[in-house]
Amino acid sequence: MHRRSSSFITLAAIATIAVGCGRPGGGAQSEGSSPAAGSSGVKRFIFLTNGDDPFWDACNAGLVEGAKKCDLASKGLRVVMEKNNGTAQGQIEKLRQFGSQGDIAGVAISVIQADNAAIVEEMRSLATKGVLVITVDGDVNRDSFRDARPWHIGTDNVEAGRALGRAAAKLLKSRGVAGGGYVQFAGFTDNDNARSRMNGFREAVGGGFKEIDRMSDEMDLAKARDNVRSSLVNHPHLAALVGIWAYNAPAIAEVVQERGVRQKTTVVTFDAHAAAIEHMAADRIDAMIVQNPFEMGLKTVRLLLAMHENDSRAVEELFPNAGKPDGDLHTTGLRLVIPDPRGTAAGKGGDGVSIDPAEFEVPGIEVMPLSRFREWLGTYGLSSS
Repeated sequence: MHRRSSSFITLAAIATIAVGCGRPGGGAQSEGSSPAAGSSGVKRFIFLTNGDDPFWDACNAGLVEGAKKCDLASKGLRVVMEKNNGTAQGQIEKLRQFGSQGDIAGVAISVIQADNAAIVEEMRSLATKGVLVITVDGDVNRDSFRDARPWHIGTDNVEAGRALGRAAAKLLKSRGVAGGGYVQFAGFTDNDNARSRMNGFREAVGGGFKEIDRMSDEMDLAKARDNVRSSLVNHPHLAALVGIWAYNAPAIAEVVQERGVRQKTTVVTFDAHAAAIEHMAADRIDAMIVQNPFEMGLKTVRLLLAMHENDSRAVEELFPNAGKPDGDLHTTGLRLVIPDPRGTAAGKGGDGVSIDPAEFEVPGIEVMPLSRFREWLGTYGLSSS
């Protein structure tokens, strides 16, 4: 096990303390169960997701913790997560709705399509009305729309893709596979996160492996599985299948098991969907690059509060390189989760192929066996991340 892995829970706790800004009080909740908008003069911070996925449960846990640490309740504030329906139009309509509600102080949005000018227009419209707007997890196209938000919190998705590409190359080489094709699967291939991850993977997996296709499913779970089936039928000699969004991981694992091709197919994925964790334990997923949505939630509350209170020092702590190239980006950590070694008491996963932690000695990347990752999830009562 990586020597830094044992410190991850401690580091997570430190991060929680570091982001704190007050006494406990207040929390995040779904809009459906919240008090009436504007009741008692309370202002809201809204977190708008790109869709409905267990990934956001971990982020919401971070929002709850951030609200407690920053004592939003005593400041006349609360934070609410609203889950989009998985469409760009859904986000557009939500943003328009927010613009008509006078109790909204700030909006954090995970942009579903980086190049969607209509979403950007609604973000700018909110800003002109005095609503704070930031992006979290999914950003706008930075070449075209960077001015639509002052700050972004999220993963370095290019580096995340590279890390997964290096892991895939290591696994394939250890199995004697020197080359071949692979397919990448995502909800939307024009989403900023997905595009960056796929590009990073292609760069790092090496020239001996060819990207055959990038398949989008528009967040339709049935289509996600059908895409995997089609890829295996159309390209029967694929060396690897790459899941880019959280639900792609169980979709790949299920179809690979269904088609009986596990022995000749390397499966590497993003995020730790609850079902994907079980599939890894059953030796159906070889490696997962896992983001830290919990920390994204924590930092969202900290940043929106700092902006709301014009606390320039707190903003500077999150963005010490403001004004420099990419100084408007705050990145959260990454973990490479791998199966526990075969025969350990921790579980039945693993196929005897190991990943050398030394190959991932880069800032923000740590190697964590599945059993230790599950311990971290349990610390916050989470089933996925």
